[in-house]
Amino acid sequence: MKPIVVGISGATGIAYGVRALAMLRELRVETHLVLSTGAKMTVYEAGMTTEQIESLATHVHNQENFGASISSGSFKTAGMMIMPCSMRCLAAVALASPYNLLTRAADVTLKERRRLVLLTREAPLNQAHIQNMLTATQMGAVIYPPVPALYSRPQSIEEMIDFTVMRVFDLFDIEAPVNLPRWSGMGDLTRPLAAAAKN
Repeated sequence: MKPIVVGISGATGIAYGVRALAMLRELRVETHLVLSTGAKMTVYEAGMTTEQIESLATHVHNQENFGASISSGSFKTAGMMIMPCSMRCLAAVALASPYNLLTRAADVTLKERRRLVLLTREAPLNQAHIQNMLTATQMGAVIYPPVPALYSRPQSIEEMIDFTVMRVFDLFDIEAPVNLPRWSGMGDLTRPLAAAAKN
């Protein structure tokens, strides 16, 4: 499989990006990580250091390095996931106005017509946020707010995170290395979670 670019911007929800990196590493998928300055301020959410998070990636790029491989469309990737995506990051993507390598890589992903998934994190939303989501969608990005799927009856925060990451991986046609129940009809609602997870 082609490499995946993983961007982590400065919004709550760094655990999504960290878990995606861990899963991609388990699957032996080459990853290119960019952590924004804001993201480095939220690493405490994951109970990890910046160095520990970076160790999960195959390659780590400084956000100021506009000469990095992922800043060019001639470097082939399967696409990019930004987990989480702050409203500032979203605005830069929607306006095609990159201010660091993370947003430049996203801009490249769109111009090359590759998959770009944005786990936008903000609530409530103002008009500019909604407009930027619409603009990014019209440009080809996929807006994926990390909303938990409660129908899967998650038993922990970790399971909710895994479910969201699994669904993002679906958008890249990647089989996530987790065994979580998927929706298969109303008839499954009476089954206990443990039984559903076996299918």
